[in-house]
Amino acid sequence: MKKMPILLFVSCCFSVASFAQSPSVFVKGGVNFANVTIDKEGNVNDAHTSTSFHVGLQGDLPITRFFAIQPGVFFTGKGSKLESGNTSGNNWFRNTTRPYYVEVPVNAVVKIPLGEESSFFIGAGPYAAVGVGGKNKIEGKILGIDFSRTENIKFSNDDPFTSTEEGAGYGIMRRFDYGLNGTAGFQAKKFLVAANYGLGLAKLQSGTSSSDDELGKHRVFSLSVGFRL
Repeated sequence: MKKMPILLFVSCCFSVASFAQSPSVFVKGGVNFANVTIDKEGNVNDAHTSTSFHVGLQGDLPITRFFAIQPGVFFTGKGSKLESGNTSGNNWFRNTTRPYYVEVPVNAVVKIPLGEESSFFIGAGPYAAVGVGGKNKIEGKILGIDFSRTENIKFSNDDPFTSTEEGAGYGIMRRFDYGLNGTAGFQAKKFLVAANYGLGLAKLQSGTSSSDDELGKHRVFSLSVGFRL
C-alpha cells in the first residue's frame, strides 16, 4: 500500500506527457505549519500550530503556455501541538503529535507569463496520502519535576478499497488521508518558489464515527523552494 502514491505519480506523468510541450521535474522542499481542526466548521487554534517539513518531487506538465498539470510525490509532516502553562514555570505541559505521510498531490494550475521562461501560477487539486511513521511526544513539568515521553504513532491497517476500517482502535490514527490543495507561486527556468494550503477531508482518528472523531482533520500551510532536475 505504501507504494501506491509513487505509482500514482508515475502514472500521472506518463498519461499527461504525450500532451506536454516541455515537461520538467523539480526537487522541492520546505517548511510546513501544520494544525488540526477543532470544530465542525473546520476552524483551528493558531496556538496549536506545529512546525514540520516536506521534501519530494514535483512534475510540471504544460498543456498550453497558460495551463499545466503539476503532479508530485512528497514525504511530509503534519500534526499539531497542545500546550498549557508557562514553560519557564514549575507547572506546564506540551503534547506534540507529528505524523509523517507519503503524499501525492495533482494540481491543475493557470500560468501568467512574466517573461520568456518565467511565470506566476495559481491552481488547485486533490491529494491522497498514506501514513508511514511519526512520533507523539509528551513533556512538561509538575511541581518543578521534569518529565518527557516519546512514542511511535500507531496507524490502522485500513484498506482504502473496503467499506470497513481494519485495525481501528483507541489511540490509533487512520493510515489514509485525502483532501484538497490550493497552490500559488513563481516559476522560472531553473527554480520555483511556492505556497500551498492543504485542506484535509478525512478524520484522523480511527474507529466508528462520532461527533468528537469528526472534529480533527489536517490543515497544513507550506512554503517551498524547488530546483529543476
